[in-house]
Amino acid sequence: MHLKEKGELNYEKCKSLCKNHPDRRSDPRSCCSGSCSKSDAGSSAADTAAASSGTESVASADASDFNKKELKYGKAAGPYTVLFEDAIKPILEKEGYTLTEVDFSDLLQNDLALNDGEIDFNVEQHTAYAENFNEAQKGDLVPISPIPTVPAAIFSATETSLDAIQDGAKVAVPDDAANTARAYVLLQKAGWITLNPDVDLSTVTQADITENPYNIEFTEMNSTNIPAVLDDFDYAVITGSIVYNAGIDPSTALLQEDILPHLILQVVVKEENKDAQWAKDIVAAYHSDKFKEYLDKNNNGLWFVPEELFN
Repeated sequence: MHLKEKGELNYEKCKSLCKNHPDRRSDPRSCCSGSCSKSDAGSSAADTAAASSGTESVASADASDFNKKELKYGKAAGPYTVLFEDAIKPILEKEGYTLTEVDFSDLLQNDLALNDGEIDFNVEQHTAYAENFNEAQKGDLVPISPIPTVPAAIFSATETSLDAIQDGAKVAVPDDAANTARAYVLLQKAGWITLNPDVDLSTVTQADITENPYNIEFTEMNSTNIPAVLDDFDYAVITGSIVYNAGIDPSTALLQEDILPHLILQVVVKEENKDAQWAKDIVAAYHSDKFKEYLDKNNNGLWFVPEELFN
C-alpha cells in the first residue's frame, strides 16, 4: 500500500518510515514520491541492519585471520624449506603456532596456491622471481623478510678451472627470466662475456651480450634438468636450491655469484597478509638470536646470510 492520503503524499509520515531512503520528492523513483510501501521502508531498514551485520562478520573474520595460529606453508624440495623446518618452525611452535606443510612439485604451483589463498606463505623464491610471477599471473605476492640464500655458481663435470674455457665452449644456463639474468651476470664476472652496461642487470638476456670472445654456445633450459646433463656441457650455471637438491658439493663450485639484493631469498606472502601478526612473528623468528645461534653452528659455507637479518 502506497503512503498516500486522499491522493496526496503524506510526506512527514513517509519520511519517518523511510528515513533510510533519499529525501528527493522531485525524483519519481524516491520513496517519498509514493513509490514504496511500508514494507519497502521496513525492508530498507532490515537490509541496512543486515548489511551492517555482514560488515561486522567480515571484520571479525579479518581479525581472526590477522591473529590466527594455524598456518599452512608451501613446501618444495630444497634447502630453504629444510632450513625453515629445522630452525624457524620450532621457534614458531613454541609461540603457539601450528604449521602444516603442503607439498608442491615446482615453485609455480607453490606460488599459484599462495596467490589463491590455499597456503599462507612460502620460503622458496627471491624478489625477482616473485615480481615475474606477479606480472605473468596478475598476482599480489610480496616479500616480507630476506633469508639465508645459497648462491648460484659455475660448475663443471670435466673442468677444474675457469681458465680451461675453450673457443666454442658449451654452457648451460637456467631458462626462467630471473635466473637467466643472474647466470649471464655471473658469466660476465668470470670474464667470459660482456653485457650491455645500459641494461638493468636484473633483466639482462642473451641479447644483451655485447662481447663473447670465446664464442660460447649457450643452452637455456629448465634449471632442474641441468645437473642430469652436466656431462653434456663444458660448464653450467646452477642455482643454489638445485645444487642442494642434486646433491652437488657446493665446495666444487668454480665461481660463485655476488648475490644482488633482488636475488636474495625471501619469506613471501599475499600483500593483504603482510601486516598480519603471524607474518610479523615469522619475520621476527628469522631475525632472532635463536636463529643466529643455529646458523653459527650449522652454516658450513653453504649459506650467504644477509646482513640485515642480525643488525
